[in-house]
Amino acid sequence: MLLTNAKLVTLKTDEEFGFIADGAIVLDGEHIAWVGEASELPKTYGDQKIHNLGGRLVTPALIDCHTHVVFGGNRAVEFELRLKGASYEEVAKAGGGIVSTVTATRAASEDALLTDALTRVDAMIAEGVTFIEVKSGYGLDCETELKMLRVARQIANARPIEVRTSFLGAHAVPSEYIGDADAYIDDVCIPTLRVAHAEGLVDAVDGFCEGIAFDTAQIARVFVVAKELGLPVKLHSEQLSNIGGTKLAAKYGALSADHVEYATNSDAKALAVAGTVAVVLPGAYYTLRECQAPPIQAFRDHGVRMALATDCNPGSSPLTSALLTMNMACTLFRMTPLEALLGMTAHAARALGELNRGRIIADAPADLCVWDVEHPAELSYRIGFNPLHSRIFKGTL
Repeated sequence: MLLTNAKLVTLKTDEEFGFIADGAIVLDGEHIAWVGEASELPKTYGDQKIHNLGGRLVTPALIDCHTHVVFGGNRAVEFELRLKGASYEEVAKAGGGIVSTVTATRAASEDALLTDALTRVDAMIAEGVTFIEVKSGYGLDCETELKMLRVARQIANARPIEVRTSFLGAHAVPSEYIGDADAYIDDVCIPTLRVAHAEGLVDAVDGFCEGIAFDTAQIARVFVVAKELGLPVKLHSEQLSNIGGTKLAAKYGALSADHVEYATNSDAKALAVAGTVAVVLPGAYYTLRECQAPPIQAFRDHGVRMALATDCNPGSSPLTSALLTMNMACTLFRMTPLEALLGMTAHAARALGELNRGRIIADAPADLCVWDVEHPAELSYRIGFNPLHSRIFKGTL
């Protein structure tokens, strides 16, 4: 298919939008065969089926590289408690937080979990998302962690979207192991990771390195097994405090370090050396009414690539909107519209280990968004507005 009469935002490099005012794109199956000025279209592509985009703006499709879309129940009551003054940590220590979602997720069937997850995924698709990461971590026992990963795999069969799964067994200490996190890592987390890998359910391994979850030594034990199994790692780090998670992620060559509100300049330097992406999650910052913003300027200074994601989850970020995420990143953290768009495309892809995705270049996947806007900055500027005209997924409009 030949796409014509389009304003292209290629994101060919990280320094500029890569704007082509009168562009054309040749799609060959699921990949881009050629992209450039319409006047320079090679004659060999002249006989393709033509689709006129009416002068609309075209960007790479959006990518949500950090989600928890598979879960049972909701935590609206805890939202109310926090508004009355309870902190995230206080809610967690009182038996709420992640542990309350664990109870609901353990009780839910696979069909129920899938049905609920698809409502969230549909909202993402409606804003131009074609690729998501989905984490486990609300089971904290072998049976439920595997159930969550199976449901995550089913999403791609039920909807036109690509899915990567992350095993997040080291998300929280379940009630039956309170006070003995090490035993949970040994008895449940690591054995479950091995089973999940053997069943082909895992693409990466994640953890929550925080005072209310696991320390660096405990996470390191999980990462050692991940490396043994040939799986890449990523980490929730420095969200509520700094206990060394970001440097640990860098040490293990993690795909990404996520949240990173309390990361330091030296943490940023470590990420840069490791090539690890910093995944910024403004939805959680906003919902928890945090005051410590991630060190965006330090990431810029050291050349750390910054991705954005919704962090869609029932507690700290009940957010499904990629566009609102981009607006929050600009408004709350002063990221630029270019950084925000790169964060939801090319850099999000890199955070999932995909280096040839999220740009409109030859040989990249033919995943595109067609927008009813004049300039790409509008995608970050508007609030509660969805200008998506159409979405192209694997070469299909």
